Amino acid sequence: MGAKVLMVCLGNICRSPLAEGILKSKLDKENFHVDSAGTASYHIGKKPDDRSISIAKRYGIDISQQRCRQFTFKDFSDFDFIFAMDNSNYENVIALAKNKNDKAKVKLLLYKTNTTNKEVPDPYYGGDDGFEEIFHLIDSACNLIAQDLMHK
Repeated sequence: MGAKVLMVCLGNICRSPLAEGILKSKLDKENFHVDSAGTASYHIGKKPDDRSISIAKRYGIDISQQRCRQFTFKDFSDFDFIFAMDNSNYENVIALAKNKNDKAKVKLLLYKTNTTNKEVPDPYYGGDDGFEEIFHLIDSACNLIAQDLMHK
């Protein structure tokens, strides 16, 4: 098994499920494991937001079988790379880190993109346009991440 990657947002219903599905679609599932989690416990066990499911489906990705879970400190030992969607969730994940090795695994998802703001905005309270926008932000970031992972 190659790298294990975890995508993290607040509730694990909008951004991180999309990031999980998008990255999975770019990698060989025999060699990579991709999962997602939220820093909050609001939606544990629920499926992703219908708008995330819908935008993913529009681009040929099925995330409807995913179920929300909360990030735990055990994720540091289970995953090689942890990508947070924004600064707030980055800080929440880093706060659970036990050492430098744990902290080194955590990056903002957009850290390699050319976007000025390195945060994926939370589309939850907006309209469908927000989901379209974040899909493309996440897709661009996942292209770069997939390239890096396949060349390690």
